Amino acid sequence: MISKMTKASNASKIKPIMHTLPGPLRCTLHAFGLLAIVGSLISCGVMGPSASHSPSTLPYPPTASAPVPQASATAPQAEGPTAAVRVQAKSRWVPVSWSELPGWTQDNLQEAWAAWLLSCQRPTTANAALCPEVARLNGAPAPAQQQWLMQHFQPYRVETLQGASEGLLTSYYEPVLEASRLPRPGYSVPLYSVPSGLGQRKPWFSREEIETQAAARNALKGKELVYLADPVDAMVLHIQGSGRIRVTEADGRVRTVRLAFAGTNDHPYKSIGSWLLEQGLTRDATWPGIKAWIAKNPQRLNELLWKNPRVVFFKEEVLSSTNIEQGPKGAQGVPLTAGRSIAIDPGSMPYGTPVWLASSGPQIALQKLVLAQDTGSAIVGGVRADYFAGAGAAAGELAGRLKQPLRMWVLLPR
Repeated sequence: MISKMTKASNASKIKPIMHTLPGPLRCTLHAFGLLAIVGSLISCGVMGPSASHSPSTLPYPPTASAPVPQASATAPQAEGPTAAVRVQAKSRWVPVSWSELPGWTQDNLQEAWAAWLLSCQRPTTANAALCPEVARLNGAPAPAQQQWLMQHFQPYRVETLQGASEGLLTSYYEPVLEASRLPRPGYSVPLYSVPSGLGQRKPWFSREEIETQAAARNALKGKELVYLADPVDAMVLHIQGSGRIRVTEADGRVRTVRLAFAGTNDHPYKSIGSWLLEQGLTRDATWPGIKAWIAKNPQRLNELLWKNPRVVFFKEEVLSSTNIEQGPKGAQGVPLTAGRSIAIDPGSMPYGTPVWLASSGPQIALQKLVLAQDTGSAIVGGVRADYFAGAGAAAGELAGRLKQPLRMWVLLPR
């Protein structure tokens, strides 16, 4: 997740709210943000993949329903599991046949290659030797990429240490918000850079203390980056761990910058949606439900927001023609790719691992190759992923609602 919140950004990463937070990333908002924060709150996540790349079939069909392309005489494919079970800190990997991967022959692998090339900028030891081949196959037809994968990689089903193969998929995104460089009517909610001496006090001041104690305000004086209009938008940005900000400068010019994850106050993330449910104040912990409760109880807004003591600090990054299409950097240290990057628990798999992801639910059906490039404080467990949906309102809507079953397979070099 963009530090989704431990994130390395981390993501982080947006994520019903029962679930949670970055990224920085990541373990990383809005009208569009308000809806999206639901997801953020759950998982800490541009549009989801097109229908042509997201088969509507169920993600876990019988093995026989997933045909495997014929192997060439010069490219042998081990169809049966030939490797041993591998045990990680929080998961175990069971070798399987390629035919177990639902939708394996239907994905447009060329879309995943861009994310893989970015991972090769900071590869793990296991994948570094194959990065020249990844680069060589960039732009190759998807069948050629598929054939290469089947020749050089072994798929492993990811399970919990107890043997469960089904987990949870949520999503996060990069909000796009309006802001002012200076405080002015309508824009009075500051977002801060890292305060001096942050590490000298652990945990640092909580969200409530930052807003009520003079010592905290003095420590943050001069650290204001921009001012938002809505404190809920600020909360969403703290959950997502990163955002694109359309900021009005002192001279009246408007430009878009990225506020990326730079650190936290070391308090744990707490879901305000969960608090509302626990108090019996609502039966709807989605963002529309939370927004409706706030509208009826505006005098309790601070009480609600202060239930999440975690605050994220940001750094400003320039968006240019060379990186405008890229997402924020995840915990791996490379930019995230919309629809092809996920945040994972590093105890389940290392960053940079290629992962076959399968999930089906009311929001979206996914059967595709993704890269594990981020983490988040709420992304915990062996079979757990936070799907980076991209930037903007549509991505936020998906991220705010996505919470459905998940299965995962890691691909390891033979």
